[in-house]
Amino acid sequence: MKIALMFGGQGAQYAGMGKELFDNFDVCKDIFNKADEILGFKISELCFGENDDLNKTEFTQPAILTLSIAVFELMKQKGLKGDYAAGLSLGEYSALVASGALDFEETVALVRKRGRFMTEAVPAGVGAMSAVLNLDAEKIQEACNEAAEVGKVMIANYNAPGQIVIAGETDAVKKAEELVIEKGAKRAVRLNVSGPFHTPLLKSASEKLNIELRNITVNEMNIPVITNLTGDFVSRENIVDTLTKQVMNSVKWEQTVRKFIELGVDTFVELGPGKTLSSFVKKVSKDVAVYNVENLKSLEKTCKGLGLEC
Repeated sequence: MKIALMFGGQGAQYAGMGKELFDNFDVCKDIFNKADEILGFKISELCFGENDDLNKTEFTQPAILTLSIAVFELMKQKGLKGDYAAGLSLGEYSALVASGALDFEETVALVRKRGRFMTEAVPAGVGAMSAVLNLDAEKIQEACNEAAEVGKVMIANYNAPGQIVIAGETDAVKKAEELVIEKGAKRAVRLNVSGPFHTPLLKSASEKLNIELRNITVNEMNIPVITNLTGDFVSRENIVDTLTKQVMNSVKWEQTVRKFIELGVDTFVELGPGKTLSSFVKKVSKDVAVYNVENLKSLEKTCKGLGLEC
């Protein structure tokens, strides 16, 4: 078995996420407690209650990172060993923490700032993102080029076959949505996010983030990580530059999954809230095993599938 660990990004959050694991495993509780100390508020209350702050980028990002690493530490305790790791957008930070390259305490503070920088980069309502379903990338790019007369819009995420996300200025995104439908897309679904992430409109966020990144400790990796920026491996020396560029460049998730499969990965395990990445992997290949861990039920199923003790 060759295993790739996957970590989700913003949009995976939901009220109550992680509560079962927090209540049942000290190793998960310890990670949440560490986050509380660094952030100065109880991240468990943010995740477990009905709290609008969970959907605010500044809070969403540390919440998802905390749960993802809590699940990673739990599965490590259960005996799970990943051969490779990757994460979608924000999830790349979780992958780098899991690899040993980044320190959890430093990173949870960093991603809160990242969320704030991303929110500040584009005023509310000025930018938007939309998922285009069942249309090839060339036609989507054509639509973005044609909509450029209205404003800036581009491909932001290559998620999976039949699922590509566009982002940019709101009017341009609206025009591109109309054009992709004309070109044969099944649907264009507007995403509930605060800005046009992974586009050059996030340049100011990228610049602010770079200042913070230059102050963090970067260690040798115990698990090789594939980055969204290139769909290929990132080296220790390139982590700061890669994360700086990542926030304003397209997410190459489909390419990442294909790279894993090319390397012989036959088992993908998504750690943290939701099963979005699992669904993307299944669209890329039907010949691999896919698991996720986010609660007691999925923990039991994954442990059983991987031959680990629960």
